[in-house]
This record gives sequence, structure tokens and C-alpha cells, in this order.
Amino acid sequence: MARLLWDRSFQPAKGHTILDTLTRIRAFIDVVEAEGFSSASRKIGRSKALLSKYVRELEDDLGALLLNRTTRQFSLTEAGHTYFKSASEILKEIDNLADLVRENNADLKGKLRISAPRTFADAEIGQSLIDFAAAHPDLTLEIISDDRFVDLVEEGFDIAIRITRLEDSGLIARKLAPFRIIVCATPDFIERHGPMRDPSELTGLPCIVDTNARSLTNWRFRRADGSQFAVNVSARLEVNSPLAAMRATLAGLGVAMLPDFVAKEKIENGELVSIYEDHLVDDRGIYAIYPHRRYLPAKVRAFVDHQTAWFRNTGAL
Repeated sequence: MARLLWDRSFQPAKGHTILDTLTRIRAFIDVVEAEGFSSASRKIGRSKALLSKYVRELEDDLGALLLNRTTRQFSLTEAGHTYFKSASEILKEIDNLADLVRENNADLKGKLRISAPRTFADAEIGQSLIDFAAAHPDLTLEIISDDRFVDLVEEGFDIAIRITRLEDSGLIARKLAPFRIIVCATPDFIERHGPMRDPSELTGLPCIVDTNARSLTNWRFRRADGSQFAVNVSARLEVNSPLAAMRATLAGLGVAMLPDFVAKEKIENGELVSIYEDHLVDDRGIYAIYPHRRYLPAKVRAFVDHQTAWFRNTGAL
């Protein structure tokens, strides 16, 4: 479908050039993304009348209505939905190709749309995003903090940060840094319920469960021979935030599984103790995920390189 629309869109109507067609397509995409002619006009600094003219000419070229518009409502037609998705990808490839020939990363411009877990953005390692933004003042970063796995292509993201156990997908993944999921409790809790020598003991202990974790109440561990086993735990408290889970653990409510970069400071100052160290599974990582594209945008390549160097040089994990 994308190829068909490319062929139709880039066969200019009589008297139109390729540049004319690109201008009309960009106007259409700007209007759809801004959800209206008036808001698009304010956003990109072109008159509402001019944007309307461009979209109308594009529809005339295609022989199809792309937008339903009244004085109060705005919506895409079925043809508009199809055209918007494919045309957006085509223009993204054109922009990516332009990025590719820029001389160096200092010339990066435009917008980079990033999906990152709240855990990442809120923790100290989220500083890596701020440092990248500071290093590229002409590049706008739109960081969406969301713990769900977004669909990069469907939702228009350039790249995603994922804290996970890597699984096969149709996306490209680059490991930025390793990390561990640790089991911890307060010294007082361990004194009351310990000693704690084997993960099987968790079946009789109150636990704090981060519902973002795929394991939920089925916690995985490793035996001395490398094989894995699971312990089913009882949740005294369930919360979809490792930071909140850590606070509950600090309050003595139970044992928690936490990312090491979340609990690191509390363990170093003695407020929390890491337990069952010999049984921890070590198969997690922080990854940069991005779609397969013919031309990898320079801004995506620069972001991934920066993040990799940041974790290597700062020793944050």
C-alpha cells in the first residue's frame, strides 16, 4: 500500500512539480497532527487559508476526499486514514535521508519522539536524557513516560527505552547497559523474619509486588547449576511503580523485587539489604529499541550512541 501511494502522490498533476506535491502532503500531515486547520496554522506559522488550499489541491490531485470538515468538526475519511499513515512514513524516510547526509551530529534539528518507562525517567539514570538534550540544543525532545510497551510505528515514536528481558521482535535493539533485579528488605524486617538463606522462604513472607513486572507474584531465581525455578509469593501490597514498592519496603511492609538502579542508594546507606544474592537471575538489560528503516535517522543514531557512552562513562549501573 505504501508503494502504491508513493507512486500516486509523487506523480505530479499537470503543472505541479515534485516539490509542490511534497508541500501539499506536508500541509495535510500538519493539519492532521494538529487536529485542525487553525491549530496547524498557529503551530507552523502558515495561514489557515493557505493550508486549506494545499489540502484541497492534494485531494484534487488524488481524486479523493481526505478530510471531512465542517465549521465545528474535523475528521479523516477512510481514504484519509490510509493516506496519512503511508504518506507520513514516506516523508519520514525523506527526512531521514536528509539527516543521513548532514556533516555531523551538531547539526541535528527537528524533533525526536522517545518512549521511556516512568521508572527510567524518574530514576537518576533519567539524567541521560537531559544530558542528550543539553548536547543538542537545536533538537526538540518529546519524552513520553509510559510503562506499557508502545507500538513505535503505529504511535509515531522514533525510539523507545525498554527495561526488560529481551525477546524477539521485528524491531532493532541495542543494549545500553545491563542491570539486575534484586530482592531486598529492611534490616529490621530481616531480623524479625530471618535468617534468609533460600528463596523458598518467600512463600511464607509478606511481599511487595510491582505489577509492571511480568513475573508478578511468580518470582524467578537461579540454582547453583544455572537452571531456573520460580517461587510463588503472597502480595501484601501491589503497586505499578518500583519507586512506590521501594517506599513500602522501607516502611517494613515486606520483601520486594526491585531494579538495582532504583534501590542502589538505599542499599549503600544500609536502609535496605539485598538478599538471596547467589540466586538472582542475571538476564535483564536497558535497551534502545527502534524500527527497521532503510535510512536510520541521524538523530536516532546520535541518541543511541550518546546513551551507550553515557552509561559506560558514568558507571551509573
